[in-house]
Amino acid sequence: MSDLPVVLLLGRTGQVGSEVERLLAGRAALVAPDETVLDLRDEAALRAAVRKAVPAAIVNAAGYTAVDRAESEPDVAHAVNAVAPGVLAEEAARLGALFVHYSTDYVFDGAKGAPYVETDIPAPLGEYGRSKLEGERRVLAAGGRDVVLRTSWMYGPRGQNFLLTMLRLFEERDEVRVVDDQVGAPTTAGYLAEATLRVVEAQPPLSACGLYHLTAGGVTSWYGFAQRILELDGRPGKRCTRVVPIRTSDYPTAARRPAWSVLDCRRFTERFGFVQRPWEELLQETMAEVAGQG
Repeated sequence: MSDLPVVLLLGRTGQVGSEVERLLAGRAALVAPDETVLDLRDEAALRAAVRKAVPAAIVNAAGYTAVDRAESEPDVAHAVNAVAPGVLAEEAARLGALFVHYSTDYVFDGAKGAPYVETDIPAPLGEYGRSKLEGERRVLAAGGRDVVLRTSWMYGPRGQNFLLTMLRLFEERDEVRVVDDQVGAPTTAGYLAEATLRVVEAQPPLSACGLYHLTAGGVTSWYGFAQRILELDGRPGKRCTRVVPIRTSDYPTAARRPAWSVLDCRRFTERFGFVQRPWEELLQETMAEVAGQG
């Protein structure tokens, strides 16, 4: 019988979940049910999964992330992003288990103009942000050993994300137009998974739990992010030669996005001794990984 601590991982097929699974392999006895087996909207099934696994920690990397579609599917977004995390947090508290959950910069309206701290008052602009904010509140209300990590502009070498979309468009188009009036910190799934590993291994007491901000260091716009991807893209087959900055109003979407998404991460880095790495450095590493995948 394994002496490794049992960790229940939700969302193993997602960007963050797949990275968490990779990092925890060999460090924990992982129980990682697929979304096709465990429906996050089934409260009874969630409670049964936790009670069967009896984990020392639960990592909830699952979520409804379709920001625009959430405007027309608010009930689904609420069930997955708010109700399910609350249920998991309640079960974790019952066991005395650590519960790690992820949230988003979209809980803010982007009007501050300075880095947001954990005590700033949220004001989400859309259904996605509202569902994630309600999830935060339900998790923290459970009263257990809960660590909620708010992050931003998530991407990685797999799945669907801004980086992979840009690389595809660079092959298809001579120029790509990207908004330049939304500012934030691009953050890799692997970086967030490393922080999660730090939390799980620390097994923080109740006094060290709560809400934390965690993103890569530095600030850029979506245009600046795309421009740097183009500069690093050495593929001989790409067509694109320039990225054109546009305004958000030139690219209307169903959901409004915050114009300012910069989060102050000092509380997490100081509490867990975690180094905040520059977004450009993480981008270089991720692009090298994408290139290695062929």
